[in-house]
Amino acid sequence: MKSYAGYLARPYAAEAVERLVRYAAIETTSDRHLETTPTTATQWDLARLLALELEGLGLKDVRLDERCYLIATMPASPGLESAPTLGLMAHMDTASDVSGKDVKPRIVKDYDGKALALSEGYVLSPSEFPDLCDHVGDTIIVTDGKTLLGADDKAGLAEIMTAVHVLAMDPSIKHGPLEIIFTPDEETGKGMDRFPLQEIKAAACYTLDGGKAGEVEAECFTAYEVKAEFTGKVIHIGSARGKLANAVSMAASFVSMLPRSEAPESTDGWYGYYCPLEIRGSLEKANLDVYLRDFSQGGMESRIAAINAIAKAVEAQFPLGTVSLKITRQYVNMREKLNLKPEVLERSMEAARRAGLEPTIKPIRGGTDGARLTEMGIPTPNLFTGGYNYHSRYEWASAGEMSATVATVLELVKLWAEQ
Repeated sequence: MKSYAGYLARPYAAEAVERLVRYAAIETTSDRHLETTPTTATQWDLARLLALELEGLGLKDVRLDERCYLIATMPASPGLESAPTLGLMAHMDTASDVSGKDVKPRIVKDYDGKALALSEGYVLSPSEFPDLCDHVGDTIIVTDGKTLLGADDKAGLAEIMTAVHVLAMDPSIKHGPLEIIFTPDEETGKGMDRFPLQEIKAAACYTLDGGKAGEVEAECFTAYEVKAEFTGKVIHIGSARGKLANAVSMAASFVSMLPRSEAPESTDGWYGYYCPLEIRGSLEKANLDVYLRDFSQGGMESRIAAINAIAKAVEAQFPLGTVSLKITRQYVNMREKLNLKPEVLERSMEAARRAGLEPTIKPIRGGTDGARLTEMGIPTPNLFTGGYNYHSRYEWASAGEMSATVATVLELVKLWAEQ
């Protein structure tokens, strides 16, 4: 059984938890259906608060632009002005899968390892979520079962802000120039579409948007989104024989042909999937959104070919109807570009070791703004935050692991100053 008691005793542990709880109470749910940046006005509330807090910590160059991208620069320790600029990144929005409104986090101190009743009908149990077994004696932050918690990615925000506070208050911790980058709309896959890359000076960056302490993520899905439109032919259903093409039935048939063995709930590790995300419509028009995920471009090309074949099969089933597809790339696997600068990943692993953790490398079964930033030319692996069960009512975070993350960030900035 693991112990995080030593991390709970660190002076910044309570601050990281306090920040998570406070940030989680601010609704920032994004909306993938909208093309504006940010997609929701509520994200401004947290962005403005974070900007004020960064200014309160003494950062002079704090920029919140018209798209809700918040970028701040922390000057280097004296004598380290020429050290490489290092970026620290997290996102402000939360997923729309479960409500993020009126979030009421609950702090459970000295967790006893037993099931926790969140609210009527919702129980957080170690029998279902065995990671809880590693946290007996830890402080954990849970939901009330009515909303998600928002540790994805407000734990990352809280840890970066706590680390910045520690650096601002303790000049003995030497560091080079730092860029603090907080983004909107990551959960929609559009968070970097209008990112002001020209303003960024970082030679490397790290997102704090992962899970269990010690897990460093250097590989992610290549991701595409499919928007399928089904056009039927409508006539009174009482006299429809041979004359009706039901667009709802067409969409349902399309979904039924997606391989069940390659769904999110059927796969793990390096296996990709097809995920029907949303279906809507009527007899004449129906729309379906599908996510395609794979770790290789070849695998993705096979999935796109399968989607096109399914569309043709549906048209064959419904000769009076048509299917049109819009297939859009969202992000690509960042591993290839990270391999070009192996020191970026190596330093994250060494920082975790110096913080007392045993780092492991694993793939992200998803993506981050860091994957997009890597694609844009700034290598950005993803670091752990101590959050679990993201996007659900059963989301929770470990105070001990959050403290360990802050410790890792502090070691990381020192490592980059040593180079």
